[in-house]
Amino acid sequence: MPTQPALTQADRAYERLKSDILSCRLRPGAKIRINEVARELEVSLGAVREALSRLAAEDMAVATAQKGFSVPDVSIEDLVDLTQTRIKIEELCIRTAIRDGDIEWETALVAAFHRLQRLPETEMDGDKQILSERWAAAHQQFHEAIVAACKSPSLMKIRAVLYAQTERYRRLSVPMRTISRDVMAEHRAIFDAVIARDADLAALLMDKHLRLTTEILVGSLSNIAETAT
Repeated sequence: MPTQPALTQADRAYERLKSDILSCRLRPGAKIRINEVARELEVSLGAVREALSRLAAEDMAVATAQKGFSVPDVSIEDLVDLTQTRIKIEELCIRTAIRDGDIEWETALVAAFHRLQRLPETEMDGDKQILSERWAAAHQQFHEAIVAACKSPSLMKIRAVLYAQTERYRRLSVPMRTISRDVMAEHRAIFDAVIARDADLAALLMDKHLRLTTEILVGSLSNIAETAT
């Protein structure tokens, strides 16, 4: 069995910073202090700079001349634009996956869906409700499993970047959520349509799923803005 290559210092810094940005441990707009990151992770300054350059290329960090790096801000306009773009990319990936997917693809999708439906979406952190890390990982794996049979590297790369960017919004808004939904039923409907190889229905359900998520997030972002003023 081939061994996995060891992570470089830059890889470790990249994974840690991306996780902190996605989970909002690094808040939108926050300055990323390279010296502090290097000291905490026990890596070189060059490794942190390389990691931040990679994140900037994915729009997960912002580089400003003479000011270093910061976490991208969030806005309703940005979220809506991300969602509209993601819907188009997801449809292309789903249609290609359904067309080309084999029994191994179906089996992996069944396993990903089974795991997702057995986990709670949220958990308590003190008196605050937050997104469960285990559910977030299973949710990402489920959505990736749906499109895993899409063999276009370009589409899959764009899709992964869009997913990460919208995931940051989801995590930020969970404590402020005021609208309830049956997200498990939405996932099951998408799963059933994909397994049935009904590309039109699967694309339609994914469109509705992502738009509803955005509607909820827009409401949460509005609440966050009102709280801050």
